[in-house]
Amino acid sequence: LPKFAYDNREEGTAEENKTIVQGSIAIFGTYSVSETDKVITLHIEGSTFPNWKGVDHKRPFKLSEDQLSWTNPTPSRQGAAQLVWKRAQ
Repeated sequence: LPKFAYDNREEGTAEENKTIVQGSIAIFGTYSVSETDKVITLHIEGSTFPNWKGVDHKRPFKLSEDQLSWTNPTPSRQGAAQLVWKRAQ
C-alpha cells in the first residue's frame, strides 16, 4: 500500500483513502478449527468492512509442521488472498 502524502491519516485525499480501502482488509474476532473437515471458521466480531460484523467465514486450510494456511476462495479483487499463521516459538 502506498503511503499518504502527509503523516496524518485524517488529511488523506479521496484518492488516497480509496486506494487504502480497496487494497486492505482487517478483521478481529475468534476462530474454531475442524480438523476432521479441514475447515477453519472465522467468527468475525468486527472488520474494516462493516458488513462482515457478526458473520462467520469458513475456509479450507492446510496444516504443515508449524504453519496453518488458507486461501480466500472468493477474493474481491483479481488474484488470490492467502493467509499463513506460524506457531510462535
